[in-house]
Amino acid sequence: MLKTARYASLAASGLLALSSLTACANDSADAGSKGDGKGTKVKIMVGGLDKVIYLPAMLTQRLGYFDSEGLDVELLSEPAGVQAETALVSGQVQGAVGFYDHTLDLQTKGKSVESVVQFSHAPGEVEVVSTKKAGDITSPKDFKGKKLGITGLGSSTDFLTKYLAVKNGVKISEFSPVAVGAGPTFISALQQGSIDAGMTTDPTVATILDKKAGKVLLDMRTPEGSLKALGGPYPSSSLYMQTDWVNGHKDTVQKLANAFVKTLNWMSTHSADEIAAKMPADFSQGDKTLYAEAIKSTLPMFTKDGVMPANGPETVEKVLKAFNPNIKNAKVDLSKTYTTEFVEAAK
Repeated sequence: MLKTARYASLAASGLLALSSLTACANDSADAGSKGDGKGTKVKIMVGGLDKVIYLPAMLTQRLGYFDSEGLDVELLSEPAGVQAETALVSGQVQGAVGFYDHTLDLQTKGKSVESVVQFSHAPGEVEVVSTKKAGDITSPKDFKGKKLGITGLGSSTDFLTKYLAVKNGVKISEFSPVAVGAGPTFISALQQGSIDAGMTTDPTVATILDKKAGKVLLDMRTPEGSLKALGGPYPSSSLYMQTDWVNGHKDTVQKLANAFVKTLNWMSTHSADEIAAKMPADFSQGDKTLYAEAIKSTLPMFTKDGVMPANGPETVEKVLKAFNPNIKNAKVDLSKTYTTEFVEAAK
């Protein structure tokens, strides 16, 4: 069941009454038990359900793999991964589909969260520059003084943009990050000059290129692109959950891992066109051919088995330490940021 969650804005408006908060707490406590006859109820917040980098979430539901595992999974959506993180740590959902790097950031803030299924070994992100600014920005060295689009402050696009800047001699204080989301809002910001360049994913990238609104500056949709830009594999999209919840609901987590590993394996043996055909019609935004191309461009980022890539956590830690003072000055226990227990059992 697809819904759109807007918990943050509701809270800001003061609309979450005490009764609602109590209901949320009760929902969280009851999650992992049997729902209304459909199976074990689990809520998962996705940092953008229509983003190709998070495609396994909806695809698993469309393939019926949650149902076959006896799960009643409710997929919710927020435009940025940082909002999915917030929903998870506040107990509104039991799982989040977002970037693995949040688990390291959260550990430094006293939150124990771990990736239980690693969807990818590359970011799947692309730095695009507006057509008007293509002559002025030819590498991250030119970020100084520029307005750079990200999905949201504190998001993984924010993290990666800061790393690319610092790595290329540009201080964080020397450019302006602008939160513009993804899809139409990102494209509009690029076309109107609200941003000079920005980091986004497919299908937004495919649409930008089709409209000739921008050009690719850095492509991190493949392991090779990740190595070139970041120095190694960069595990990004994943299913991550609070460690205490994982330890208390191992049977449910195993079923989730089983379902997602089946999906990743299915993706590895089917074409982009076949994958696109399984997705909701509105995800293609009226252009099925372009949507299939977007999937094809992004497919290399995905793992086939959900296992954390070797040296992946170390690359992520290196990237975050380059600009994040909280992580730079902290000792991160990488072994607690992910587990392969469930995906190994799923194989």
